[in-house]
Amino acid sequence: MTSQMELVSLKEVSLKSKMLLLKELGYSCDGEFVLDSEGNKVLDRYLEIPVKVENMVILPGSSIILDNNELSLSRYLEEFGDVL
Repeated sequence: MTSQMELVSLKEVSLKSKMLLLKELGYSCDGEFVLDSEGNKVLDRYLEIPVKVENMVILPGSSIILDNNELSLSRYLEEFGDVL
């Protein structure tokens, strides 16, 4: 029997809940952008653009925070395989 991971969208999650999630992962935010532990804006791994809290995505089994866009998601899947 294989278990399937449930995907949860962050689109409708409150800013407060997103901030708590980021804190659990060792990040924070300034109300607009995701910040690393030193207070620097987190850049999307593939596009090197600052990740906005309202548009962040964290894929299952990962703590990598990406901008929710097709290019970043497809490049992530190329690098790490189909995690969905």
